[in-house]
This record gives sequence, structure tokens and C-alpha cells, in this order.
Amino acid sequence: MMTKTVCLQLKQHYRNHRMQRSIEVILAIILCGCAILLPARNAFGSDLSRQPVTEVNVSLGSETGELKFFPNNLEFESGKRYKLILKNPSQQKHYFTAKSFADASWTQKVDAGNVEIKGAIHELELRSGSKAEWVFVPLKSGTYNLRCTVAGHTEAGMVGKIAIAP
Repeated sequence: MMTKTVCLQLKQHYRNHRMQRSIEVILAIILCGCAILLPARNAFGSDLSRQPVTEVNVSLGSETGELKFFPNNLEFESGKRYKLILKNPSQQKHYFTAKSFADASWTQKVDAGNVEIKGAIHELELRSGSKAEWVFVPLKSGTYNLRCTVAGHTEAGMVGKIAIAP
């Protein structure tokens, strides 16, 4: 009689354990599915493309012909949305080249003239007197190199650093 009671208790315990494990697996599947189907969100749960934008102005060169970025050290926070307003006041074209930084960021769009560009951006060419606006969200913290790839400009000091804080 005692053995039969112990066996019944063991069967009940086994069934309860199996049911609990099944529920855990089902909940895990539901959570994974929700994460895949939701839009891109930052650590606070907001849609990256809808958060307020912080504007940052950068000049590529100067009216007097200096081969520098003004400013040449840029700092951003991971997960925040920015609009980088690039202007070229000089008499020659310049490039804003920061491939590793671009790879570490999500680009929403680039506005240049009457054109809106979407997708991955690695380099922007600004002709004399032109302007471009790059809207992006930095995602991966680190320090990245910035340079102008026009022949001789990097060597003349047209370089900078872009830092993304966590």
C-alpha cells in the first residue's frame, strides 16, 4: 500500500515538472518571436527613428582654404539619434570618410540637395559650397577615424576622431 502511494506521488510530481517545463519553453518561444517582430528600439524601448534628433554642425575645410574638419573631434552617445549637418565653405571638394564609424551606426537617411538617400553610408563627398545632412543612430561604442580622402588632404591634417560612448 505504501509503495503504491509513493508511486502515485512520483507520477504526479513528474507530470507537474513536465508541464512546468513545457510552459517555460512556450514562453521562451513567444518572447523570441516578439523580439524579432518589433521595430528597432533602443535600451529604453523607444523606436530609434522616432526619437528627438540632436543636431551637430561640421565644416569640411574653411573659406580661407584650411584643410581641417571643424570640429575635428566628435562625440556621440550610443542609441541616440543625430543629424550631422556637413558644410563645405572652401573652394575645393572634400570627403567625410569614416567607414568604421558608419558600420557602427544605423543610417536613417542622408539629405543632399534635392535627394534623400537611404541605406549604408561610408563616405560623403561635398563639393565647394555644398551641404549634406546625415541622420543616424550610433550603435556600437568605440573611437573611429575620420579623414578626407582627397589626394594630399589626409597628409595635410584633414583628419579627426569620432567617439561613441556606451
